[in-house]
Amino acid sequence: MPAQQWILENTLKVTPAEDNERPVKQTQDTKWAANLAAARQFHAREGHLRVPRKHVKRLETEDGPAGRQDGADGAVVVKLGMWLDNVRKRAAKLPEQRRTDLDQLGMRW
Repeated sequence: MPAQQWILENTLKVTPAEDNERPVKQTQDTKWAANLAAARQFHAREGHLRVPRKHVKRLETEDGPAGRQDGADGAVVVKLGMWLDNVRKRAAKLPEQRRTDLDQLGMRW
């Protein structure tokens, strides 16, 4: 609201964030891409996709952050174990391409 903005700027000396400081809204496709990249990295390293539920994967991306951030280093944090559990529970609703991507990694449904 304009009145609230005026109070913040004039009383508390809070300035609006610059365009480059504002968080970027993530789409479902970009979230899926970050999670799938984490799953592929885990599979490449471990040879399977049996990920503990509490496993967290830190991704370094070439284009910068593509998901949730973990501090100033720009790493993307993916709660891989939780994501895979949730995907298993919603397997019937997954689009065929997404299911195929996970099948190629040996996803245990």
